[in-house]
Amino acid sequence: MAVANCYYRTTTTITTTPLKYHSSQFLGRSSSLHLNRRNQTSIHVNLSKISAIFWGQKNPATPQPHEMEVSLGTFTLAAPESDSQGVSTNEMMRPQKLSLSVVSSISEIPSEEWDACAIEATGSDKMNPFLTHGFLSSLEETGCAVKETGWSPVHIVARNEFEEILGVVPLYLKSNSYGEFVFDHSWADAYYRCGVPYYPKLQSCVPFTPVTGQRILLRNTCYKDQVFGKLVEALKDLTAKFKVSSLHITFPSENEWLKMKDHGFLQRVGLQYHWRNRDYKNFDEFLMDMKQSKRKNVRQERKKISTQNLTMKRLRGHEIKAKHWDSFYHFYRSTTDDKWGRAYLTRDFFHVMGEKMGDQVLLVVAEDGDDLVAGALNLIGGDTIYGRLWGCLPQAYYPSLHFEACYYQAIEAAIELNLSKVEAGAQGEHKIQRGYLPVTTYSSHYILDKDFRSAIGDFVRREATQVKTVIKMLHDSGPFKEDVLKSLEE
Repeated sequence: MAVANCYYRTTTTITTTPLKYHSSQFLGRSSSLHLNRRNQTSIHVNLSKISAIFWGQKNPATPQPHEMEVSLGTFTLAAPESDSQGVSTNEMMRPQKLSLSVVSSISEIPSEEWDACAIEATGSDKMNPFLTHGFLSSLEETGCAVKETGWSPVHIVARNEFEEILGVVPLYLKSNSYGEFVFDHSWADAYYRCGVPYYPKLQSCVPFTPVTGQRILLRNTCYKDQVFGKLVEALKDLTAKFKVSSLHITFPSENEWLKMKDHGFLQRVGLQYHWRNRDYKNFDEFLMDMKQSKRKNVRQERKKISTQNLTMKRLRGHEIKAKHWDSFYHFYRSTTDDKWGRAYLTRDFFHVMGEKMGDQVLLVVAEDGDDLVAGALNLIGGDTIYGRLWGCLPQAYYPSLHFEACYYQAIEAAIELNLSKVEAGAQGEHKIQRGYLPVTTYSSHYILDKDFRSAIGDFVRREATQVKTVIKMLHDSGPFKEDVLKSLEE
């Protein structure tokens, strides 16, 4: 029996070791699986019945959405008790019908109706650009988030009796765990060793994008709380209907994460590094909040850019030409080929996304004379700049250029645009000394099998204790003066 080692990752600050296991070649009443790590976080599964005599297929065929029943049922929403949303009395006096269905492409939903849900879910001042129809449709249209890459769209739509859309959920049937940034490879390995398929699974998220945001996108009506509940239960029903192992809602808002617990979801936490704007007027004012040694280090890093004769530019919307996207794709592939080993995004994606998203796109480029040598892609939301991708010319080496393009330029842009924060993507403790502090991220997991649900539940509870300890430790070691650090805790 050949079983490959699998690695589980939480954050780059927690030691990761090969998983150890105990299992029999066929599974019976006494079989067990015990996955553990040096830090004592473990998954232990006891099987109370025979699940399989021999190993099952590791990657079974993914059910096709068009083969499934697309309707998830019709429900009656109760008339609200009070006018808390400013709606008409007539609307409040009567119940309303709600129908839920699945679509296999976001193109089946009018962009203006999807975006109305995305914007009203948070308010325009906190709009998340990754949840817009323009961004998600770009992923589908250019072959990034499609069946062939392991991302079959199965978005859920909630309509009232007048066919008006009251809510949507970005949802994908996954045949792998790539491009998610909440790592569950050890869970998949545990299933496999027990002869139980983990894939396919359902995933509600923005593909290839570790950005926190609403996942249940609702119009701001007096029925929205009821619609939320119906959509969450529909997600669980779809998990059973598709006969998949599990449902994962990754990087939801904290409020959604808390509500999901009441619906039987396991709660998991992670961490990222974000910069917060304390109403700075300029970059130097931000630096004055840092300890002297850290401030000096940042200034030295920024000085290296000019001494290398590099010119930094921030381009938005129509300023970004086709040549910029072609160059950036070249930079992106240089990064993926050297580090990640997998390019999730196509060349066409950048062109299509740039055209659809307009001024919401901020592309930072570095020029050496007349040549583009590096770039960093950001998207601009209601109150946040989201740093996403970075790359430079293959074999090129420009000291401190990565820090300048990805972190310092984003901070300058946020100050200039009077935005509240910069989210600089997943992982990277090196961000701390450059002004980005650790924050908690969230994910919710609905596991159908009760034995695995119990084991994974124990795992995520132990993991959460460690993550919280790491966040506190990293926060306290930040670059800011003590009084500033305390204000950033509030």
